[in-house]
Amino acid sequence: QVQLVESGGGLVQPGGSLRLSCEASGIIFRFYYMGWYRQAPGKQRESVAAITFGGSSNFADSVKGRFNISRDNAKNTVYLQMNNLKAEDTAVYYCNARSDHLALDFWGQGTQVTVSS
Repeated sequence: QVQLVESGGGLVQPGGSLRLSCEASGIIFRFYYMGWYRQAPGKQRESVAAITFGGSSNFADSVKGRFNISRDNAKNTVYLQMNNLKAEDTAVYYCNARSDHLALDFWGQGTQVTVSS
C-alpha cells in the first residue's frame, strides 16, 4: 500500500518560515520524481517545486528564492523549506510521487499552510 504522509503545515505570520515533510512508503523511492503542489481556495492545483532522485530541482516562479526542496533518499522523505512566506502562499500543500517510467502517480492527503497576521 502506497502512502505519502505530509506534515509541518500550520499558521505562520507573513515573513515567517515553515518546513513541510513528506514521508513515502510502499514505493521504491529512487524511482520517483518527488514534488510539492498547492491549491488555494477557488484556484487550480499548481506545481510549487520538484526534485529528482539525483537532486536536480525546479521551482515555480512565484516561490523562487524563497522556497527550497530537498530529499533524503535514505529516509524516503522529501522536504519543502518555505521562507519569507506571503499571504498568497496560503493553500493546501500536497506531496506527489511520479514515475513516468512506471506510469504511476501518487498523492498525499495534503497539509494546510495559512499565512496571516
